[in-house]
Amino acid sequence: MHILVLLMGLMTAASAQTPDQGKASAKPIKMVVLGDSLSAGYGLPAEAAFPVRLQKALEAKGIKVGMTNAGVSGDTASGGRERLDWSVADGTDAVIVELGANDALRGIDPAVTRAALSDIITKLQARKIAVLLCGMLAPPNYGSEYAAKFNAIYPDLSKSLGVPLYPFFLDGVAANPKINQADGMHPTAEGVDILVKNILPTVEAFLGALSGQRS
Repeated sequence: MHILVLLMGLMTAASAQTPDQGKASAKPIKMVVLGDSLSAGYGLPAEAAFPVRLQKALEAKGIKVGMTNAGVSGDTASGGRERLDWSVADGTDAVIVELGANDALRGIDPAVTRAALSDIITKLQARKIAVLLCGMLAPPNYGSEYAAKFNAIYPDLSKSLGVPLYPFFLDGVAANPKINQADGMHPTAEGVDILVKNILPTVEAFLGALSGQRS
């Protein structure tokens, strides 16, 4: 009788642990940040780059992510499209697209940037990879007409292709000399942490929706 009671107790304890064990063994979300120098970590130690700091922030929230930094300094949206297949490995679940800043700095035709970003998103969607698009704003030196055409790219693509948008990647950091490097364009480590803090709720919602689709 005592042995039977003991066995039943052990079985009950084992069944109670099962959900936690399943949770602990959940696979990390495989994420790639496809970007330029702003996300690559230009001028910073590797551990201060945006993807690394974002991964740490997500893990602090209990969200396990396998992160790949696919940022290339100087890259345009067209450059990102050209290297898309080898930058985003098979098995990737989600991609944050952070491209376009160099297009704006060089005054590239917004139609070219739009087409490249559209191709990137549609190719990723065809591979069943979720996309979060990060917006960029044109500098004022090319005039209001150029800025209007360029700035409209991101909300337009978000709407037409059905992907979530973070409106301005450099929100809270742009034009603040205290948290940018000497060139005035690339964030310091402190600036990167502000970028991460600001975008984190959007990324959490993005990954939450993705987890719901995977379960």
